[in-house]
Amino acid sequence: METFDADWLGLREAADRRARAPMLPARLCPAWRRCGWTRVVDLGSGTGANLRYLAPRLPPGQRWTLVDHDPRHMDRLRRLEPPPEVETVAAVSRDLAADGLAVVAGQNLVTASALLDLVSESWLAGLVRRCADNACGAYFALTYDGEVQWMTESAAGWRIDDDPDDGLVRDAVNRHQRSDKGFGPALGPAAAPRAAHLFREAGYDTWLAASGWRLEAADRGLADRLVEGWAAAAAGLRPETAARVGAWALRRRAAVSRGSFRVTVGHCDLLALPRGPHER
Repeated sequence: METFDADWLGLREAADRRARAPMLPARLCPAWRRCGWTRVVDLGSGTGANLRYLAPRLPPGQRWTLVDHDPRHMDRLRRLEPPPEVETVAAVSRDLAADGLAVVAGQNLVTASALLDLVSESWLAGLVRRCADNACGAYFALTYDGEVQWMTESAAGWRIDDDPDDGLVRDAVNRHQRSDKGFGPALGPAAAPRAAHLFREAGYDTWLAASGWRLEAADRGLADRLVEGWAAAAAGLRPETAARVGAWALRRRAAVSRGSFRVTVGHCDLLALPRGPHER
């Protein structure tokens, strides 16, 4: 299973928080109260960002299980100070690609951030079955949707900035997103709508909401790291384009360094609730 270092997770947390669609936790809360839910399992918890965002938006008395398999993340998760709304936090080491879904049993809500685009169709179907078997709600944030749009500042204001090789890099990155990340061939940008479809087939009502990153000068560190990673993925997938990709990266990193950029990176949030309880 692919892992992400704490520096990367720290860089993206503020952008993630700004991007999340607030209407989905707001819709989740009434169902949580009506059903008397208390137990949350967070898959691929990293450094605990999902707990920090979601716990203050749910009623008090929560009991969280944080699941990761990176020893560095586990050490941090075990030392987390829970938010006031949380009664207990348990950190559990599991490889989600192997036996990690067993932790869904007995939970009320399954959640994750930036996970679904990494997983395969078969793994996702297994997750949906586990949720349905336990009548769990599901909230999955920040699933990459494959869309990237750059803008630049001019005397006339902000305008779309289409570099000749944006499409080349984006298409290569989106192909790379579908490679095996440890779960089998990944769904990549197709993950959020596919998850919504599978949940509806399992008897859920679903809501998808846009949660794209909107990065600008204050996000230089994250934007620069993105360009670096995209260039490496594109050149690795199509070595014959390495020179073009390298030149593209130089142009984009120069704009990022000057601060004269905005870039939107598309994501979706998904809420799935068992049909019925949230409607009463």
